[in-house]
Amino acid sequence: MSTRKPTAPAAAVVPARPGPQHAPDTADATEVANAVVPGEGAPQRPAAERATVRLRDAPARERPDDPPRYAPEWLRLREPADAAARAHALLDPLRSRLAELPGQADGLVVHDVGCGTGSMGRWLAPLLDGAQHWVLHDRDPYLLHFAAVAAPRTAADGSRVTVETRRGDLARLTPQALTGAALVTASALLDVLTAEEVGTLAAACAAAGCPALLTLSVAGRVDLTPAHPLDAEITAAFNDHQRRTGMLGPDAVTVAAEAFAGHGAAVRAHPSPWRLGPDEAGLTAQWLRGWVGAAVEQRPELRERADRYLDERLAACAAGQLRVVVHHTDLLALCRPTGGAP
Repeated sequence: MSTRKPTAPAAAVVPARPGPQHAPDTADATEVANAVVPGEGAPQRPAAERATVRLRDAPARERPDDPPRYAPEWLRLREPADAAARAHALLDPLRSRLAELPGQADGLVVHDVGCGTGSMGRWLAPLLDGAQHWVLHDRDPYLLHFAAVAAPRTAADGSRVTVETRRGDLARLTPQALTGAALVTASALLDVLTAEEVGTLAAACAAAGCPALLTLSVAGRVDLTPAHPLDAEITAAFNDHQRRTGMLGPDAVTVAAEAFAGHGAAVRAHPSPWRLGPDEAGLTAQWLRGWVGAAVEQRPELRERADRYLDERLAACAAGQLRVVVHHTDLLALCRPTGGAP
C-alpha cells in the first residue's frame, strides 16, 4: 500500500484516500490480535484456537524504520461503500475463468495484495463457491493482524475458507510467490503504484497464469450536488497530488490495462463509483477533509479559498444536503492459464 502522507485535521485521523497514520507504538501482538475492527467480521475465537489462521512475520512491535500504518478506522468507515461500489458485473466472467483453471479441485488459492484490514476477502470470498485459501499481503503487520482475525470462514456454498498473512511489498510478488495461485486481488491499490510496479504485478500474474481482479481505482472524477464553483479546481489539484512521485493516480486503470494486455490477457473494466448521500454522512465528511487537504498540499495557494469551501461542504453534509459520487473503476484481467487453456 501507499506511503503517502496527506495532511488532515487533528480531529480527523483519517487519510486522504487512504493515507497512512501511525498507530500507537505500544500496541503489542496480543492487543492487535484481540482488536477486531467493529463491523468487519463476526466475533472469532482466540488466535491460538483458530487453525484456519496462520500469521507469518508479524512481530510484536514495529521497529522505527517500519512502514507507516494505515488507519484501520478509515478502512472500516469506507468498507460498506467499497462493497456497494465493486462491480458485480465482473464476477461471472471471473467465475467462468476460475472454473477453467487446471489443478483447482482442492480449492482456490487467492493472493490479496495490499490487503489492509482484509475487506476484499470479506466481500469476495462469500461470493465464490468452493474451498478457498487466502494469502494476505501487506507491508503493515498491524493491519495484517486485523485482516486475519476478521477474515470470512465460509464460501458461498459453505465450503471452508482459510487464511494466512505474508508481510512484504509488491516488489516481492514474483511468479514464484504466485505458484499455485488461482487469483490475485487488490482494492484501492493501482492508483498509488508507479507504472513500474503495475508492470511487475502484470508480469507476475501473467507468468503464473492467474487472473487478477483489481478494484476501486480512482478515475479522477468527482460529482458533487449541489455544485460549487471551486469543485473543478479542487478536483484538478487532487488529481495532481495523486500523480506525485510517479504514482499513477487516475491514469492507473489505463496503464494497468495496457500492461496486462501486453502479456496477452483479456481485460475488462467496469465503473465502481461510491454514491454517498445522507446515510453516508460520516464517510463523506472524512473523505472531504482528506480530498481537500490533499488538494491544498499540492497547491498551497488554494488554502484560504479551500478552507471556506470545506466549511461550506461539511455544513451541507451535516444538514443532509450534500451528495457525492466518487468515480472508481474495477479491472478484471484474464491472464492465459499456464496449463495451456486459451
